[in-house]
Amino acid sequence: MDPRQMQMLRDIMALEFVAVDLTLYLDTHPTEQEPLNDYNMVTERLNQLKAQYERMYGPLMAYGFTPLEYPWRWVESPWPWEMQF
Repeated sequence: MDPRQMQMLRDIMALEFVAVDLTLYLDTHPTEQEPLNDYNMVTERLNQLKAQYERMYGPLMAYGFTPLEYPWRWVESPWPWEMQF
């Protein structure tokens, strides 16, 4: 995996962590506007980054953000246990 692809994947994982953390916070503080704004900003950026990653490197999931093309490339990507972080 090239370094740019690995960095993009790390950025996606970091944003996913922040999104989950904000979700948990909002579960216990549903009336706070600022964390909700942060959540919306993070998830928008996350969706953009995932779509960009898939356009450049192929699907992150078998049911990803971009239509799959011929040939089926899902099985060509390294599996999580094959990557070194």
